[in-house]
Amino acid sequence: MRPRASRPSPLRSGTTGLPHPVPRLRATSFAVLGFLALVAGVARAQTPPATARATTTSSLPALSAAAADVQNDNGQALHVQWTAPAGVEQVIVERGSTPAGPFTVLDTVSAEGGSFDDNDVPRGKPVFYRLTGLGAHGPTPPAVIGPVVAVAQWFNTGRTNVAFFSVIFFAFVLFFLWSSRGGRKLFVRRIAGIDAIEEAVGRATEMGRPVLFVPGVQDIDDIQTMAALVILESVARTAAQYETKMIVPTNYPVPFTLAQEMVKNGFLEAGRPESYDPNSVRYITSEQFAYVAAINGIILRDRPAANLYLGAFFAESLILAETGFSTGAIQVAGTANVHQLPFMVVACDYTLIGEELYAASAYLSREPRLLSTLKGSDYMKVVIILLLLIGSVIETSFVLKNPPTQSLGQVSSPFKSWFRTE
Repeated sequence: MRPRASRPSPLRSGTTGLPHPVPRLRATSFAVLGFLALVAGVARAQTPPATARATTTSSLPALSAAAADVQNDNGQALHVQWTAPAGVEQVIVERGSTPAGPFTVLDTVSAEGGSFDDNDVPRGKPVFYRLTGLGAHGPTPPAVIGPVVAVAQWFNTGRTNVAFFSVIFFAFVLFFLWSSRGGRKLFVRRIAGIDAIEEAVGRATEMGRPVLFVPGVQDIDDIQTMAALVILESVARTAAQYETKMIVPTNYPVPFTLAQEMVKNGFLEAGRPESYDPNSVRYITSEQFAYVAAINGIILRDRPAANLYLGAFFAESLILAETGFSTGAIQVAGTANVHQLPFMVVACDYTLIGEELYAASAYLSREPRLLSTLKGSDYMKVVIILLLLIGSVIETSFVLKNPPTQSLGQVSSPFKSWFRTE
């Protein structure tokens, strides 16, 4: 019996039987790996762009920047300016005392502005600035500039025109002061309200009633109160000559003391120091409407024949004027508060309007310093009016010769630009 011939194993022979399984396994593995790679690529493509920007580095260059001291200031301001590359939207401005830091963030500003003013700089100390731009492609490399020192200027060149007019004004004042002391009489036009004061005192004398003088409702730091007290001395001198009683209510300690001295000096200059009554000047209260209520009581009880309201007045002006009008007294008022003038004009017989209150003090006292200041201010007004007329002609002719353009807009003449202040 012959032995059976052995069949070749399909796993060992590639020429007979079933195909070899190894190439099929490799192809399947490659296909799976390719599919996984395709899925991973799609997943990376769908990743949010913000995450991608956060992991990338910026390709923007650093800002070109410079810093300088601000002119015509008190030495506490520096001006930082920069040129931002394309793509930079904001700039972080930081300040430090050394180029290596530490730096303090001052502000984050728009890059289009191109500048930043630091108004809280230590005077006389060097500082450094670090500027970092922010854009769609990330931050720019920080740019460190400095050292820069803030320095105070003694003279503000932007106000040279103010100094020029101040010199002219004081030149007028000194000229008229020198002229008045040399014996020249300075002319001041007559004001009806001032002339009426003597008439009011004379009427009070004829009726045997007192004169009420109210020097406003403000303290001595108000220039109107000072002008009223100067007028008070002249009124007191007239009252002393006519031997008429005066009532002067005040609402602050310093005006109270000064009013006493003014009335006393007025009686002394009139040659009747013995007629001075220390109780004629009264301190009431510093509360506005309590002070007004006390004056109304004086008007209704003592029935003065002349009421003089000179100084700074506010909401109480009509209350005082109406009360005095109800008693039939002659009333003279004056204030530089234009919002109260209508009430005084309606309820009083005479009213000093605005600057006439200050002119009255110089007119009545005839003090050379006051008169020279008054004349100097009047001549200064004339100079200003002439310059306004000349400037109007120059500016009009300049605009006609240089019409505005779309790029430059309206162009001002050098004459107009010189009058601007910084």
